[in-house]
Amino acid sequence: MYSKELTKGTLKPIILKLLSQHDKMYGYEITQKVKELTKGKIDISEGALYPILHKLEHNKVLETEKVYIGKRVRKYYSVTKTGEQVIKDQTEQINDFIKTLSLIFNSKSIAK
Repeated sequence: MYSKELTKGTLKPIILKLLSQHDKMYGYEITQKVKELTKGKIDISEGALYPILHKLEHNKVLETEKVYIGKRVRKYYSVTKTGEQVIKDQTEQINDFIKTLSLIFNSKSIAK
């Protein structure tokens, strides 16, 4: 599993990309899907997930739908039209960042 320090800056783009690939998802489902896709290398805690989701909802990137399951309420998150452009921008930025990191970490010789 990667350290929280290493993954902290990538959680928002990860969450957005995942939500863009599904109609709607609830919090626990998001954490489990990330864990599954990364073979357990990225584990998003509820303490990290929900502040991001709430901020994205506040900024109109995500919208929510409450579904009642028996006596419980499950809050589903989905991407808004505004959110689609945000996801596109975030995806481009993270892909560029990965390329930039590879310049450093995959370089055969780094000047000293």
